[in-house]
Amino acid sequence: LVFACVGPALEIYSRYSRVETAAGDAVGLPEYLERVWETVGRAALEQVLGTPEARARNGALGALEEDSRLTALFLWTLQSGGADDDNVRPSRAYASGYRLPYDVARRFAQPLGIHLDEWEGRVVEVKKGEARLLPVKERARDLLGESGAAALADALESAPQPQLSLFPDPPPEVRGRARRGRRVADADFDPDARRDATTLDRVHAAMLLQSAGRSAALRRLLAAEQERGPDFMRLANALSALYPRGSEEKRLLDAMLLAAPR
Repeated sequence: LVFACVGPALEIYSRYSRVETAAGDAVGLPEYLERVWETVGRAALEQVLGTPEARARNGALGALEEDSRLTALFLWTLQSGGADDDNVRPSRAYASGYRLPYDVARRFAQPLGIHLDEWEGRVVEVKKGEARLLPVKERARDLLGESGAAALADALESAPQPQLSLFPDPPPEVRGRARRGRRVADADFDPDARRDATTLDRVHAAMLLQSAGRSAALRRLLAAEQERGPDFMRLANALSALYPRGSEEKRLLDAMLLAAPR
């Protein structure tokens, strides 16, 4: 899709000796191509997540957080690359994480206001010219603390109001931002320690419960998320469609979705 757009875009650009903004400022080719990538990225987000995400940088209400948009764009770009690419083979992908050349990931993210560096170590890893999307199981310690899925499951099964006690909504000023060194859950499940938990964090936590076989806790979490609103299920369904067939993460997502209350 990118190259299908770049060709006609360059044809239009080359018709004129000077291309300007509405204010009369000259637009160089790099800036022009950045707009092309932005247009493709917004079209991709609208396709896989919806209109609010496509307009997120413009302050659209109801958009999923930045890490959800980054993950969806990352997987969409891999999916668009074709199943024969080494980067998207399920066996290798799950073992080491999905990879894109850093410049490709940056070209999509930057024009959409997604800051890769803010999510490094939490959602992505950047190393040797590659951006790697961290597998869910690599996020387990960061999401669930040392005690892991068992502690989360025990708390879910015993808490009178799991929606409020485990994953409180973040305040507006921190919604969608990454804060280094903060866990979604600690051994004591202090709500204040997880005020930056995003929708993606909660989906990944549910996937880890599915992986651990804690079905009762998973059903309780899914029921609480459905009471919270549609974002959790909307993101989970979108990611299920984006992960390659046969990948472990798609298997976990699909099994988790089957456990959701109807």
